[in-house]
Amino acid sequence: MVSYQTTTIIYDLTVEFVEKYVSKFSRTTDQMTQAARSGRQNIAEGSQASGTSKKTEIKLVGVARASLEELLADFEDYLRQNRLKIWPKDSHLAQAVRALAYKSNRSYSTYASYLRSPESFANCLICLIHQANYLLDKQLASLQESFIEQGGFTENLFKKRLQRLSENKSYKSN
Repeated sequence: MVSYQTTTIIYDLTVEFVEKYVSKFSRTTDQMTQAARSGRQNIAEGSQASGTSKKTEIKLVGVARASLEELLADFEDYLRQNRLKIWPKDSHLAQAVRALAYKSNRSYSTYASYLRSPESFANCLICLIHQANYLLDKQLASLQESFIEQGGFTENLFKKRLQRLSENKSYKSN
């Protein structure tokens, strides 16, 4: 799943970013690390829940999306508070980072050249978070549409139960 791969990179890079550039005594360090972790973990947990509860899967993917939105605001705050530039999304630097999403087997090292200064590091993460949010928005829309069309696990079990009861009644009446 591309969203999980992207959020894994976001988590790893966030841990390194806060170790380098944010005081370890700051609550921001914990908040950023936990938001990045939550984004990743809730995708994994949602995927695990998909077999038994579409409702839970939708909820967990939504929590992942909200966590990444919180992390995005933290990186934007960091840049603003340190008087560093936030790259416009159509800048050549942001476009170069965004283009890396199309590489196969992306990993931490894919983004290494953007990790040399706090400004490019944070902006790289902002680009990645926007990409992950886009993927999660698509995933949520698809999950919601599937739930509307097919129902959830519990609803489908109930339908099967009613069908079985109906079959048993018609069998007994013969």
